[in-house]
Amino acid sequence: MSRILIVRHGESTWNAARRWQGHADAPLSEAGWNQARAAASSLVGKFDGAWASDLSRAYDTAVTLAAAVGLTEVCADARLRERAAGAWEGHTRDEIEAQWPGYLSDGRRPEGYEDDDAITGRVLPALTEIAMAHRQALVVAHGGVIRAIERYLTNADSSIPNLGGRWLSYDDCEFRMLESVELVPADVPTNIE
Repeated sequence: MSRILIVRHGESTWNAARRWQGHADAPLSEAGWNQARAAASSLVGKFDGAWASDLSRAYDTAVTLAAAVGLTEVCADARLRERAAGAWEGHTRDEIEAQWPGYLSDGRRPEGYEDDDAITGRVLPALTEIAMAHRQALVVAHGGVIRAIERYLTNADSSIPNLGGRWLSYDDCEFRMLESVELVPADVPTNIE
């Protein structure tokens, strides 16, 4: 059996501006760096591998967390990227509502928006490879990725704050959701979207 702690990255500059990011490579904000450092000081466990999305907000968070548990290398994997948001990337909710009236409330999405099946179709093979290579791995990804996996495994859907995540187990070719975690102390602000 293997275990994976999959964690959402620290706040990015676009999280702070309330912009949909998708595959856009917005860097960590100063608050995001502070969250990553605070999470690193609270992270416990023996990890034998660290992985991250290749987007800088996730990769930089992973490097900070990995160093705290004695790992010097973080492997980047594009399959762990956030959900593609199509034409919504870079827009705020207000801008989306103005340009695509009613889409958000109706659950409609623009062309190029990646659905949960597409996300799990690329992320689960990556997680399977990670689980097969490590006894206990740290993975830093994105809120949309973690939520899609959670829905796939449990039919639940909950918000994932920055540096929040889920423990997964992998045994007999099957993933199970174990528990939710929040690595950032309560006095460090996190972005819930």
